[in-house]
Amino acid sequence: MSHHSLYGEVTARIIAELEDGRLPWVKPWDPSRCPCMMPRNAASGRYYSGINVLILWAAGAGNGFSSQRWLTYRQAEAAGGNVRRGEKGTTVCYADRFVPRNEAARAQSEGAQAKTIAFLKRFVVFNLDQCEGLCDDLTAPVELPDPVLAIGQADRLIADTGADFRVGGVDAFYAPGFDYVQVPPQAAFPEPADWYRTALHELGHWVGGKGRLERDQTGHFGSEAYAREELTAELTSAFTCAALGIEPSVRHSDYIATWLHLIRADEKAIFRAASAASKAADWLLSCGQRLD
Repeated sequence: MSHHSLYGEVTARIIAELEDGRLPWVKPWDPSRCPCMMPRNAASGRYYSGINVLILWAAGAGNGFSSQRWLTYRQAEAAGGNVRRGEKGTTVCYADRFVPRNEAARAQSEGAQAKTIAFLKRFVVFNLDQCEGLCDDLTAPVELPDPVLAIGQADRLIADTGADFRVGGVDAFYAPGFDYVQVPPQAAFPEPADWYRTALHELGHWVGGKGRLERDQTGHFGSEAYAREELTAELTSAFTCAALGIEPSVRHSDYIATWLHLIRADEKAIFRAASAASKAADWLLSCGQRLD
């Protein structure tokens, strides 16, 4: 199967979810079976990012897995266990670039910079629930964040960004021209977690501003550029919430039709948005260290 078809495969799955009115980043697990968490590699401890978060969240929810810890076939063997016979893995990917041989030769002869070509490489992972005989270190229960502590962490994150963060009014927004975030008081939200989800969505826009990640935020309401930015902020909030132990929710469900149009028109759009969201979430989550 070609690398290009991987874009199409994943995009088709996301489109199907959106057409059914489901957002793959909103409660992408059964809380009674799987706690709120970002997917990670059980052997290396490394968290997955970008489109792989959505792929693995969907696989975990669809199969009723009890965790978001994953291994390759070889990692399962190296850990003293194995993937159970008959289990079907989940395909994830990573993006890379390479320089074709003829392009390298041309650049060398002309003293110019070689042009690179982007490609996707796919590999297959299995959930811990699909494995047996693994060492205790891998199968030990994950320590879950306390909901109260998660809210405390979110408060610290907001403060550590150094953003001009204003509480008041009736609307939540980021004003790029003046570079500030405004969110209504917590009393305006049904649940405390809703306030934090909204705040992190708006900070998802803020972190894309000038002097930070420098995303294109010039799109007007209803444009594709605006839809891309909203999708990126939505995913940034979801990824940051999950990393903190707050269940992701949706800030702008009324944009589903616009997102569908965007993703149908460009099979790489959801990949780009998820990649940008991972960068933004990482930026926000590292704010405390940035100020040390």
